[in-house]
Amino acid sequence: MLDADGVARDLSGLTPDIDGAFLAADGIGRVRAALDAGTLPVLADPPARTGAPVARPGKVVCIGLNYRAHAAESGAQPPAEPVVFMKAPDTVVGPDDDVRIPRNSVKTDYEVELAVVIGRQARYLDGPEDAAACIAGYAVSNDVSEREFQLERGGQWDKGKSCETFNPLGPWLVPADELTVPGLRLRSWVNGEPRQDEVAGDMIFDVPHVIWYLSQFMVLYPGDVVNTGTPAGVAMGLPGQPYLRSGDVVELEIDGLGRQRQRVV
Repeated sequence: MLDADGVARDLSGLTPDIDGAFLAADGIGRVRAALDAGTLPVLADPPARTGAPVARPGKVVCIGLNYRAHAAESGAQPPAEPVVFMKAPDTVVGPDDDVRIPRNSVKTDYEVELAVVIGRQARYLDGPEDAAACIAGYAVSNDVSEREFQLERGGQWDKGKSCETFNPLGPWLVPADELTVPGLRLRSWVNGEPRQDEVAGDMIFDVPHVIWYLSQFMVLYPGDVVNTGTPAGVAMGLPGQPYLRSGDVVELEIDGLGRQRQRVV
């Protein structure tokens, strides 16, 4: 963890990993207690690579077309209910890991998104007001997509969403009570050129509504990840459709949640 001074602290004395079991057992509360007690040692040798801040999510659930401008650039009407699809959970990689263009792909795209990490089981919630108790925290997510696989090859979207490395996550998992979601600004760049820039408050369906809605159709478990949709400015919606090519560098940032940087290979 990073303390208030930005010093990295070692959690290995509390847990072997940050995963669903850790979150379900009030792991965040236990970390805070250990920090207050002064029992978290400084991380002596920070590793060169940052992994995803949640290990082995049980599932990755995604919301499509959740910003009006993105729906418009996609040629779709704003949905009356959340558009739900799934990504394979093994798409989740570290925030700075390479993104691999799939074999035969010509339309690989980027999508900066606010990711919700579930901390308590959400099953048939009575209303959106019950969602907050089920959220452990938030992270930056890149819902990488192959648009031809997604939209032009028949069937559902999943095969354009589940290629390996298609969900860089992190760098940080920030506890939910440390953020005010509507004002968070989501931004992305490709090779230094700004592409996306919008605030989370522009979502058609806000985070509490999304978590409540999903709980009517599936059980959300601690460690599950919910990607809440992307703003306008993806390659599919821009003039000339500048899809990602080998050698491109994608950067993504959300206020308070850190920054990602991926090399496309």
